[in-house]
Amino acid sequence: MNASTLPLWAEITIAALVLLGAAIALVGSLGLLRLKTYFERVHAPAIVATLGLWCVMHASILYFSLLGYRLALHPLLLALFVAITVPVTNIFLMRAALFRARRAGQAGVPANLSRRPTAE
Repeated sequence: MNASTLPLWAEITIAALVLLGAAIALVGSLGLLRLKTYFERVHAPAIVATLGLWCVMHASILYFSLLGYRLALHPLLLALFVAITVPVTNIFLMRAALFRARRAGQAGVPANLSRRPTAE
């Protein structure tokens, strides 16, 4: 096997994983466009982007492992970083949006459960 060529099964697998990751990201983008409120829209790209990234990560590991003749795990670090930071960032953005919606008095926003009513 030449350093710049891969077996056909590997090329097909890598291409399928990359295309699957891109299709999953497209579905998340469509969810971002079609859903109405911020609270609905924020979930689609966050969850789907992580899943699409894992498909691309597996394709990268396979490609670089076969091309370099050893196991390449550096794409795994990127995927783990995104898998940890996306949900945390999503939680902070949701809390900030919920706080702003409560302050603006928007209808349909759930009440704050962290504050207990004071007894007088």
